[in-house]
Amino acid sequence: MSGGFFEGLGVRAQIGRVLTEADDRNGCGNPGAVLTHGFWQARDGGNPNVVGQPITLDGHAFEIVGVTPPGFFGVEVGRAFDVAVPLCAEPVIRGEHSGFGHAERWFLDSMGRLKPGWTVERASAHLAAISPAIFAANVPPTYNAETAKNYVAFRFSAVPASTGVSGLRRAYATQLWVLLGATALVLLIACANLANLMLARATAREREIAVRLAIGASRRRLVRQMLSESLIIAAAGAACGSLVARWLSQTLVAFLNTGNNRVFLDLTPDWRVLGFITLVAVTACLTFGLSPALTATGNDPARSMQAGGRSQTDSRERYSTRRALVVVQVALSTVLIVGALLFGRSLQKLTTVDPGFRTEDIIALGVDLRQTSMKSEARMQAHEQIAARVRATPGVRHAAQTFITPMSGSSWNERVVIGGAVKDGTVHLNRVSGDYFQTMDTALLAGRTFDSRDRLGAPEVAIVNQAFARRHFPNRSPVGQSFQLEASPGRPQPSYQIVGLVRDTKYVELREAFTPIAYFAAAQDDEPSPFIDMLVRSDLPAASLTPALTRAITDAAPGATVSYETISGYIRDSLVTERLMASLSGFFGVLAMLIATVGLYGVISYMVTRRQAEIGIRMALGADPRNVVRMVLGESGILLALGVVIGVALAVLSAQYARSLLFDLAPWDPASFVLAAGALALVSLLAAWIPARRASRVAPTIALRE
Repeated sequence: MSGGFFEGLGVRAQIGRVLTEADDRNGCGNPGAVLTHGFWQARDGGNPNVVGQPITLDGHAFEIVGVTPPGFFGVEVGRAFDVAVPLCAEPVIRGEHSGFGHAERWFLDSMGRLKPGWTVERASAHLAAISPAIFAANVPPTYNAETAKNYVAFRFSAVPASTGVSGLRRAYATQLWVLLGATALVLLIACANLANLMLARATAREREIAVRLAIGASRRRLVRQMLSESLIIAAAGAACGSLVARWLSQTLVAFLNTGNNRVFLDLTPDWRVLGFITLVAVTACLTFGLSPALTATGNDPARSMQAGGRSQTDSRERYSTRRALVVVQVALSTVLIVGALLFGRSLQKLTTVDPGFRTEDIIALGVDLRQTSMKSEARMQAHEQIAARVRATPGVRHAAQTFITPMSGSSWNERVVIGGAVKDGTVHLNRVSGDYFQTMDTALLAGRTFDSRDRLGAPEVAIVNQAFARRHFPNRSPVGQSFQLEASPGRPQPSYQIVGLVRDTKYVELREAFTPIAYFAAAQDDEPSPFIDMLVRSDLPAASLTPALTRAITDAAPGATVSYETISGYIRDSLVTERLMASLSGFFGVLAMLIATVGLYGVISYMVTRRQAEIGIRMALGADPRNVVRMVLGESGILLALGVVIGVALAVLSAQYARSLLFDLAPWDPASFVLAAGALALVSLLAAWIPARRASRVAPTIALRE
């Protein structure tokens, strides 16, 4: 970060000092470093004498000059840094891969404060006005005419940054809105169930309320009392929910964490969260507690006090309201269950996609040679030695070098030139050794793989996949054909002869369609990198193999650092969003179905209780118990059918919003809708069968006496 970073944000050091502009100057070497409070606590146990001590970063020593205050996590939402060093130290850490002095490398974000009297709109207009001159003066020399034209067309803009910057918002915006909608639906279902409960409770207290009205209690006082009871329920639920939410929010963040992408969010509740919870609780109380209170206190006291009497309000209005609330619960539950099935089936389809290569038993290892004393001209030999030692390690069946590890999120693409014409669309590229396809278990369909003939100084060769052949060489074999990459000014590209055709494979993620890929020979790379990526296939567990691999590599290149991943781990990390949506939507769907089932059970049980005398008369006149069961189940079936029909219509509309989150599924997927309706119907009818069976077993004499 630049020297004015902390000053611009108004952040002062807790211990020592922060970085200043005096620390940030070209050629600064190894200047001071600032630790964050959390890292300081974890690494040094809060030692106040940490200032002046050294810290090693990528093999380079820095002096600790200060510690940031607690609560400062940086400006990028979703990420937190541990150590801050001046921007001028970037060449020291990254060496030959430094972005300094290379106009084609973009790696900086800029932030600033507006001058008095300036607005964001004015600043954005000013930046747009000066952009053409800035970009025109810094066109990278390696850009061709078309790329340079697009580059000069870029425009700077100013956006508010009071809440920081983050790619996390863009990456998870749709998912979080869908989950927020699901949460709102669950809240509505719960509130509808609570309203049903309050209506039933008000009916049970009808005579008590009538007596209180008769002896002079005001309707306003009784309504206030019943609202107070609703508010107590809502407040208790909100308080318990707040405690559970703290744990669930941390679980959610942990769910988003992957081995290569650590997400950090400070989810400590503040006044806004507490205010929102209070607002929701009060709104739920007023919305679903006021109607039962007004209904209960609006009856004629004289009629309500009649022994065993039931008013027309009870038999029609109240019961109709309760049935309507059940229909609402079933409809909203249908929406959530359909969503859960869509996301679950989408995840299932993704996990069964054939990527075109083996995903099990493949270890991806990375070797960093920057800390060795090796010269750049010796890297090619080091690459060969390391690869040979890895292949010779006991337990290794196959091993291959690769520039891009499939499914890792990295990519390299260019446009190709065939017959002197630049072709539309880009082609994904990779540089691999000859045993790559055997290691990945990717079928060779024609031609050959790379071998000892493909070395430096020999004619450049390439292997392409089926998608490449379909796009650029339709109706003929690509083997023997040639292509070039789009040339940059001053850097003519060689002609690559295609020597092999392999099966289509996924490149970046499972969601993508098979795209054109061209593979180049690793042995023909004239600029070997200090980083070596290899893929190893073994039948041994990774934990038992990696120590031997590390020893073999460090024996060949003392000082090298080695890291390990797995292809299956990369795939698992790439599906974190899909697993999140499937898990949470499934949880919400089951919860909604449970609440709706309880609501239906309550209404049917209430109906059976209120119609107990009628049922007794029917049975006394010879009605069969099965007829009673059918009558009760028919009542619940009508409510269920209405709810499912409305819910299906709502689900079709809602699923359109989540279309982009689905894979190989239409938002109106018939199987998901049928399964949702069937599961809800089965559980709901089972809940209705319990009071129906109980009603059929009531003795007529007891029912008539009641």
